[in-house]
Amino acid sequence: MTAPSAVKAALTSQAIETPSWAYGNSGTRFKVFAQQGVPRSPQEKLDDAAQVHRFTGVAPTVALHIPWDKVDDYAALAAYAEERGLRLGAINSNVFQDDDYKLGSVCHPDAAVRRKALGHLLECVDIMDATGSRDLKLWFSDGTNYPGQDDIRARQDRLAEALSAVYERLGDDQRMLLEYKFFEPAFYTTDVPDWGTAYAHCLKLGPKAQVVVDTGHHAPGTNIEFIVALLLREGKLGGFDFNSRFYADDDLMVGAADPFQLFRIMYEVVRGGGLTPDVAFMLDQCHNIEPKIPAIIRSVMNVQEATAKALLVDREALAAAQAAGDVLGANAVLMDAYNTDVRPLLAEVRQEQGLDPDPVAAYGRSGWAERIVAERVGGRQAGWGA
Repeated sequence: MTAPSAVKAALTSQAIETPSWAYGNSGTRFKVFAQQGVPRSPQEKLDDAAQVHRFTGVAPTVALHIPWDKVDDYAALAAYAEERGLRLGAINSNVFQDDDYKLGSVCHPDAAVRRKALGHLLECVDIMDATGSRDLKLWFSDGTNYPGQDDIRARQDRLAEALSAVYERLGDDQRMLLEYKFFEPAFYTTDVPDWGTAYAHCLKLGPKAQVVVDTGHHAPGTNIEFIVALLLREGKLGGFDFNSRFYADDDLMVGAADPFQLFRIMYEVVRGGGLTPDVAFMLDQCHNIEPKIPAIIRSVMNVQEATAKALLVDREALAAAQAAGDVLGANAVLMDAYNTDVRPLLAEVRQEQGLDPDPVAAYGRSGWAERIVAERVGGRQAGWGA
């Protein structure tokens, strides 16, 4: 069994990236409910992210979304983050909101639209140069709604051409993380619908191309931990977008729908040696009805709890039961770890770091929520498309 000191050391060194867009108004296709005190600029998003890191101690980076977080001076934005104890993390591209992208972006049948989309992706790499970001995260809504609408194979050729151009532009210490999603908004074919498609493209591109697993981007019943184990085995797991789904791409707080699934995923991460900076642990969630900052703090804590339980699995006992063909015994080893209440352990870890053992309660007492409601009056609230 892993020694408590080793478990604590692993939890202390864990880093979970938070998404800038989750601090602004966000929600569903039905309605985005505005809240008081949400940020009006990328700088105010960083101010809020600093509160999450202040109370959890494990959220030092913030992912940006372009053009939602577009500024005139990205080096200055990086300096602003650093002054608040943060760094700018992954740069997320956006080739899905412009009217030109109705039939796709890099896979569009019109070469002019493809050039526009590629230009944006290359612009994102320029931004990475200015911010010092390592990861470029790519998600494409490209696909078709009807049989015969476009040539499926030709669209893969166009995708490969664009990815190759971006790959060649990356610096030595930069990576691209290719995300997949099995449907939505394209309902007949999606050009990057699953991990196999993403993996095939990344494998062809080279070592700087990795797959990112969004935990909400799978069909019901998909064994996500199998995908994680395989990608880790192949050295192609670049990171996660953590969230929860009940029905489709719900983007709920991670661990809300199925905490046991999150534990199973984190066990494969631990088993595969994935608790390293090479695997980016990012949140990607949309808070429609709950307060922004406490929801992000809770998600960070949920990932921590699943990680702690995964670290507590008695891997020697598990291996012995597996080798003996003891099906129930092996399952019991996993269940024993999952059923362990790790909250006291995490409270100890936080106290040893000089943090409050209860981050949510500590944030509630800080007065930050009241302060931003009082101060952030006027201007334009940040939100999807802002």
